[in-house]
Amino acid sequence: MVRFERVGLSYGQAGSSRAGPEVLHDLSFTLPDGMFRWLLGPSGAGKTSVLRLMYLDVRPTRGRLNLLGADVETARRFVMPRLRRRIGVVFQDFRLLTHLSAFDNVALPLRIAGRPEGQVRADVTEMLRWVGLGQKLGTRPLELSGGEQQRVAIARAVITRPSLLLADEPTGNLDDAQAERLMQLFKELNRLGTTVVVATHNDALVGRHPAPALRLDHGRLVGHD
Repeated sequence: MVRFERVGLSYGQAGSSRAGPEVLHDLSFTLPDGMFRWLLGPSGAGKTSVLRLMYLDVRPTRGRLNLLGADVETARRFVMPRLRRRIGVVFQDFRLLTHLSAFDNVALPLRIAGRPEGQVRADVTEMLRWVGLGQKLGTRPLELSGGEQQRVAIARAVITRPSLLLADEPTGNLDDAQAERLMQLFKELNRLGTTVVVATHNDALVGRHPAPALRLDHGRLVGHD
């Protein structure tokens, strides 16, 4: 479960210990386990900031945030790495490790989790085949197109079947066919119990896959299905 209770967020000002103006204001909502939600709003509405809170890249300036049963403010330090391992993230800028192959980028979360190498090889090979990159296991990110890098990033995010999957504009570099394939993957993970939150500007995609949505504008929640 994900629960925001009057959450506010400010980023620090450059060269100062003082917080800047709030970018998120009094957000309150609950996402039950196993739900799919769109995260919608114009550019600058605060979608990426909400996702950063959900994957523990930043902490709320005020209010309370509960993720997967843990209160973020009061949780003990050793809990946080375990919590992060239950969260998969598809970043808008991919964040692939350029010195590693596509295979090793996707394998990284499994290896960190201590999975046997035989299982790693089987799971990663199957996932990369599924996203259409079965012939590029040994290719490094800078040798891949933007759409191919996006698919590697998606494969890495879902390879562990996370409890919570967060995707920031995941179809931005994909054609329509690839975007539909991606949505089928997200829906299958959701069917298996993963809570999925997808931030997007793609109105056509949202129209083809109706689902409840969180709607933001200027850092405020203006709609919640």
